[in-house]
Amino acid sequence: MDSGMDSGTSEVVHEFLPYFRAYKDGRVERNFGTDIVPPSINSQSGISTKDVEIIKETGLSARVYIPSTISPGQKLPILVYYHGGGFFMGSPFCPTYHNHVAALVAEANIVAVSVDYRLAPEHPVPIGYEDSWIALRWVASHYNGQGPEAWLREHGDFHRFFLVGDSIGGNIVHNMLAQAGVEGLQGVKLLGACLVQPYVSKTESVHTGVEDRSWLFSCPTTSGFDDPRINPAEDSRLSRLGCSKVLIFIAEKDDMRERGLFYYETLRKSGWEGEVEIVETEGEDHVFHLFNPNCEKALALLKMLASFINQDKAS
Repeated sequence: MDSGMDSGTSEVVHEFLPYFRAYKDGRVERNFGTDIVPPSINSQSGISTKDVEIIKETGLSARVYIPSTISPGQKLPILVYYHGGGFFMGSPFCPTYHNHVAALVAEANIVAVSVDYRLAPEHPVPIGYEDSWIALRWVASHYNGQGPEAWLREHGDFHRFFLVGDSIGGNIVHNMLAQAGVEGLQGVKLLGACLVQPYVSKTESVHTGVEDRSWLFSCPTTSGFDDPRINPAEDSRLSRLGCSKVLIFIAEKDDMRERGLFYYETLRKSGWEGEVEIVETEGEDHVFHLFNPNCEKALALLKMLASFINQDKAS
């Protein structure tokens, strides 16, 4: 928690209870994403992790994961992960996201980079997008054995390069794909991406939910819900997404279910030439797999993600 004063001394400008509250005087209370799991070599889960600084001046960093059983010179698919949290909470280092990415690394046998982009309101959007793009370019810079991070140089297979994100992280994934499609990614091509219960917007929708208030809070300069960064129907880059396949997960009881469907349908009609698939989990709510990771449906989602990443694996 980042508060040192009585919470009654100022007006609340945004809250996402029980996880987050921001006050008009600039104070912020975060009750999610602030706990830290330290990195470790050869953990009990069979995963090794390290934390890397990408941009010293801004503090942009990431956590890198590899299977502890990896052999010298062995090449594995690369995953870049963008966490959720509405742009104002969450962290690769907190137990929820650390454990999820570690489980995915173990299940899929991959190298992963989980990005610690800066958070609003201290760092309002577009900083989160900008950090995410810089981090993606940093990962791509290790292509052909270049770049500062040994695990990526030695073990990353850049012909099998994927992005995954949940909630607002799924929205970040879309924006990274769109930017890669327009600008390129230093000669590296993304093979696929998965948007897990993504936050997007529809212009004609009623925008009264906490997720929409969160967008206006995190991005005070936005044009609203026709902003192409969150509204795929308004994004001229959609038909040029910089990967060849997209998987979308939605959940039956998720308030954002219809938004995931909207993204799927809009992408299908956009003229994009890749493959898009959508999978619905029955009876579950938003990001259920993060908060109940050992339930049967969460384990099934994890296996589908791993299968998606490994379906083109060289024999």
